[in-house]
Amino acid sequence: MIIALFLPCFENQTSVIANTLKAHLALLGANLIYGFNYIIAKGIMPHKINASAFVFIRLFCGTILFWIVKSAIKEKVAKKDMLRLVLCGLLGAAANQLLFFNGLSLTSPIDASIIMTSTPILVLAFSALILDERLTYFKLLGTMLAGVGAIVLIVHGNRSAGTSSLLGNMLVFLNATAYALYLITVKPLMKKYNPLTLISWVFLYGFIFMLPFGLPEIITTSFKDFTISTILAIGFVVVFTTFFAYLFNIYALKYVSPSVNSSYIYLQPVVNFVIVSVYAALITNSVYSQDIDIVKIMSCILVITGVYLVSKTGRQKSLL
Repeated sequence: MIIALFLPCFENQTSVIANTLKAHLALLGANLIYGFNYIIAKGIMPHKINASAFVFIRLFCGTILFWIVKSAIKEKVAKKDMLRLVLCGLLGAAANQLLFFNGLSLTSPIDASIIMTSTPILVLAFSALILDERLTYFKLLGTMLAGVGAIVLIVHGNRSAGTSSLLGNMLVFLNATAYALYLITVKPLMKKYNPLTLISWVFLYGFIFMLPFGLPEIITTSFKDFTISTILAIGFVVVFTTFFAYLFNIYALKYVSPSVNSSYIYLQPVVNFVIVSVYAALITNSVYSQDIDIVKIMSCILVITGVYLVSKTGRQKSLL
């Protein structure tokens, strides 16, 4: 079924509308998975498994799964494109996952999901600098609003109750920066290669870059302390957050721009707010019961408003 989704990339394409619709559905599915991932992954770090060891498992299993599926697609990558793929592996797999999981292990799932919504703003900034994308007044205003929201939340992480932390928030923001650069870097390759080919190489190179950080921690991990819930949580992250979510994202990027791809990220804090609220309500003395406060809600509103202005279409006067 997964192979069938990607094989048409080599055949005559159906209507643009149908492909665009499938791309948006893929982005919706990926970001719903990411929304659940925050609290599921946070629930076993670091008391069951350290962040870098978790990333080792994620990249190791993901690399194997992607290359198994890719075996049905016989496609070679030109030597001149390999350096770009190496950079994609560094940004989109190794740095992205190491920074995110280490950040999430230190901070609140709510904080992490809100900070990640700054990705579209970062994509815009890098698009203007690297791809010479037109910058409008709405985009500038949106960038400023989202930037204020992200900065307030990061600083607030060191003062608020609950599981927030300044260091964790900063690591998550650096992860958003790495992922934004990855979207910009991988986009030109989408016109030349099948998405499965690209993501297989991205994960392979990412795994290599991750080894110095993840291998020492995976060796010292106490697997005998894993419970059924620990195994299920790791399984969710490997199968859904890693395998399916990356497939959905890379597939969608073939038909939509990096800015459209990244704009779907605003769904994540909404999903996460609901999950954390339900979790805190059902479990007395939940550690997450103090993770939602007025500052975080206002920060979320600022960031999402900024993302809306950045993605606003229509005739707008260009600044550049």
